[in-house]
Amino acid sequence: MNIAIKEMQINEEIRDKEIRVILGDGEVLGIMSADEALKIAEEKNLDLVKIAPQAVPPVCKIMDYGKYRFEMTKREKEAKKNQHVVEIKEIRLSLGIDTHDFETKVNHARRFIASGNKVKVSIRFRGRELAHTENGLVTMKQFADACAEFANVEKAAKLEGKSMMMFMAPKPKK
Repeated sequence: MNIAIKEMQINEEIRDKEIRVILGDGEVLGIMSADEALKIAEEKNLDLVKIAPQAVPPVCKIMDYGKYRFEMTKREKEAKKNQHVVEIKEIRLSLGIDTHDFETKVNHARRFIASGNKVKVSIRFRGRELAHTENGLVTMKQFADACAEFANVEKAAKLEGKSMMMFMAPKPKK
């Protein structure tokens, strides 16, 4: 959930009779009315923010809310920047693929898998080729063997309609 967008009750929005109040540095002021806590926050030129509404009594913190939201947004962007989204890249083969084209496709698969993506290998059968799906299985097996040193077959070759598909994933690092 995006912290910067998540609505928190601040200042006058807090209408509870009793709240537990904490200062920004972690010092506990104790249980008091929302009005008293708001006066203390205004004296310090800070905001009263409800951080644990489910607690009994609810917990509120006296802090600079604008600065808090800015830091949370910054932290979320940093976390998002460091994560890698795994994409599925597709490589299409044909039944009559020549050796050089085959090697080129294997090199493409190597590059995709090295960057941490999964690879979907597909063969589309057209016309009379549909009568010879076993040749497609042979081509898929050759491709899987050629990629065996850097990838595992995640989902074996399977005929779905007029195309045969196989999924490959990077080998786990040891």
